[in-house]
Amino acid sequence: MKPTLARQALVAAALASLGAAGMGVAHAEDNVRCYGIAKAGQNDCGSKTGVHGCAGEAKVDNDKGDFRNVPKGTCRKLGGTVDTY
Repeated sequence: MKPTLARQALVAAALASLGAAGMGVAHAEDNVRCYGIAKAGQNDCGSKTGVHGCAGEAKVDNDKGDFRNVPKGTCRKLGGTVDTY
């Protein structure tokens, strides 16, 4: 390949991989805090009840004070409750 064709192929491959990486990612404004569905160690942020202040510190599964960010419309299907923030 000529240098210009190789460069074009590299750029095309890079753009294709960036486009694929972004597929299926929900935007923050399309998410809600869903309480009661986080597994131990998999919560997204601090506890609503103040038991801890960071992500990944949930001690038990499905604690009503811990949340995961999920796409709008899926929380109740997962058995959780939506709370505004």
